[in-house]
Amino acid sequence: MPIKIADGLSASEALRKEGIVTIGEHRAKTQDIRPLKILILNLMPLKKPTELQLLRLLGDSPLQIEIDFAHTSTRLATHTEPTYLDRCYYTFNEIKNRFYDGLIITGAPVEIMPYEEVGYWPEILDYLQWADTHVFSTLHFCWAAQAGLYRDYGIAKRLLDRKLFGIYQYSLTVRSHPLLRGFDDRYFIPQSRHTAIDDQAVDHCPDLEILSRSEENGINIISDHSCRRIFILGHFEYDADTLEWEYKRDHARGMETSLPEHYYPGNNPQNHPRFVWCSYAHLFYHNWLNLVYQDTPYKLNDMPAYRH
Repeated sequence: MPIKIADGLSASEALRKEGIVTIGEHRAKTQDIRPLKILILNLMPLKKPTELQLLRLLGDSPLQIEIDFAHTSTRLATHTEPTYLDRCYYTFNEIKNRFYDGLIITGAPVEIMPYEEVGYWPEILDYLQWADTHVFSTLHFCWAAQAGLYRDYGIAKRLLDRKLFGIYQYSLTVRSHPLLRGFDDRYFIPQSRHTAIDDQAVDHCPDLEILSRSEENGINIISDHSCRRIFILGHFEYDADTLEWEYKRDHARGMETSLPEHYYPGNNPQNHPRFVWCSYAHLFYHNWLNLVYQDTPYKLNDMPAYRH
């Protein structure tokens, strides 16, 4: 939320440079306030845990938010009851004429496949094209981040020699960016993926801004210059035990997945996992919602078309 200060107060310029939003007397008296409308396209097979993870972060805000969930209709859900989806989720045809302040697209367990071989890829393209004119700001996570970068900028992905799996540290590359306000110089985030993007292609794309990276694992957060397209390669939303659950699941399937890195104290799975990304996750969502709140049009059908 912005803070109201007197017009002309000397601190206002310094606060602006630090990404802290202020409003003067005139704007405070004339601003219109309404709930933010957020759509979550949930691509995860186990939809209910992802719902809880995201709602926990979005709900930790003083803003009033109206949230809808959507799923792909071109692939039948195998881990969630169809009746539940019919009752609680929308399909693309049901939302395609609506406008939203924000869209969140989750990861999906299809990252090893070429995009065009994913059964619901045409539907993903429909959502992304629709968002260009019907959504103010879109968060893409993990596979969705790779897919969005591929669709919007032609940036390819590559298969890693081994799964990137654990808790990793990243350094900020942009100071006082509105999405990273309140972050330390470094932060932690879970990663669970077999692929990576072409970092050099991102480096040379003038339409994109790299917000964080590490020497070990490359880029993690990317945004366009207007923050209408944001790409995060990791999983801020993960609970403390999500990586542990994934590790046990993989081993139950006979997969040779290594222990999550930097997760168990002493690298001992008998120890309680570290939960060192929780505050950064809440900060990131606070910052995104505040950014959207400041800049989204009051009348959603006045949404400016996205240009890139």
